[in-house]
Amino acid sequence: MLNRYSFLLLACAISITPLSHAQPAHESAKVEAAAINSFINDLAAKNGIYMSIRRIEFFSDLAKGQQPFATVVTCSDSRVQTNMFSRAPEGQLFMIRNIGNQLTTAEGSVEYGVHHLHSPVLMFVGHSRCGAIAAVSGNYSKESEAIRRELDTINISSNLNNMDGVHANVHNQVSAAMIKFGEEMRKGELVVIGAVMDFADDMHSGAGKLHIINVNGESDRKKLENVKALLSEKRLRLR
Repeated sequence: MLNRYSFLLLACAISITPLSHAQPAHESAKVEAAAINSFINDLAAKNGIYMSIRRIEFFSDLAKGQQPFATVVTCSDSRVQTNMFSRAPEGQLFMIRNIGNQLTTAEGSVEYGVHHLHSPVLMFVGHSRCGAIAAVSGNYSKESEAIRRELDTINISSNLNNMDGVHANVHNQVSAAMIKFGEEMRKGELVVIGAVMDFADDMHSGAGKLHIINVNGESDRKKLENVKALLSEKRLRLR
């Protein structure tokens, strides 16, 4: 399992369809009993494999409690999962998911990760072809009140293309977190990271690449190439 500092360094090395027009994976709106049964059986089978390849000590350690290295806020999009950037998320990542990977709509959960679990990293992960960004860039007035309420807190210009909107939103989340958790950052107890998971290769650096685009408000690409030096320059401490 990665230690706390090497996790950060590894992380740094490493659909434009609006919500209102998203198409289901199947044509029929009816839920087929056979499909649900197959889904449940598949869950059980894969869980059995998961259990069989791990020692009892692994689960004994998990049962003792959690001390995650990172609180990670990602979009709810089903195409973005922890296996894209972590082989061992159990115990390492305190995961929070919502529409548009936002701080505002998950404030309590983020606070819990930072204040109660004391994770030294808070990371926001946006992604290519984001439906929430597409919706905010267009007209989402016909969405339900609950969905509109969550989209209303994504503050980006309406004239941006999807990837530029994704970047702007991630930078906004980092900025908001820096204000909210400014004291922890001043003490060197917290690093706030902004990242983009580009599974569509919209950034032309390889499909599936995790791009680190912001560290504690620094978004200069050259400086982000050496995060260790950047953190040392800012005199930040990681426990």
